[in-house]
Amino acid sequence: MSTLKEAVEVEVPVGTAYNQWTQFTEFPRYMKGVEQVRQLDDRHNHWSAKVAGLRREFDTEIVDQLPDERITWRVTDGATRHRGTVVFRPLDPHRTRVALVMEVEPHGAAEKAADRAGLVGRLVKSDLRRFKTYIERRGHETGAWRGRIRPGEHPG
Repeated sequence: MSTLKEAVEVEVPVGTAYNQWTQFTEFPRYMKGVEQVRQLDDRHNHWSAKVAGLRREFDTEIVDQLPDERITWRVTDGATRHRGTVVFRPLDPHRTRVALVMEVEPHGAAEKAADRAGLVGRLVKSDLRRFKTYIERRGHETGAWRGRIRPGEHPG
């Protein structure tokens, strides 16, 4: 399993950065390889992605979400295995540090080779830079979900 850590400073308030990140269906606009994200409910998303020439579909569950602070997820089903956390820290009223930590478990020869070559790490770094460009150019979020999801909490 590989651990990836990347961060970027964005020139928007913490609420704007956080709110945009909650708009998972917008990820294909700035995340290379993400073809589609369907939000199934407040906790669950279905992803279609293509990385290193391999198409993958998988489901994720948000296991911890605290507005303006963090979102933690894990893959629940699919060919890819990873989990991660994105943390939002205000630097001042108009700048935010967005830090991402992901644990990725490659499967198959192609994924393992891509992992050894650092492809996934470079992809994450460039995705964060594209997020920065996207949100700074817009200056405001495309939407927001401000709900709280607590670890171990189950809906219903």
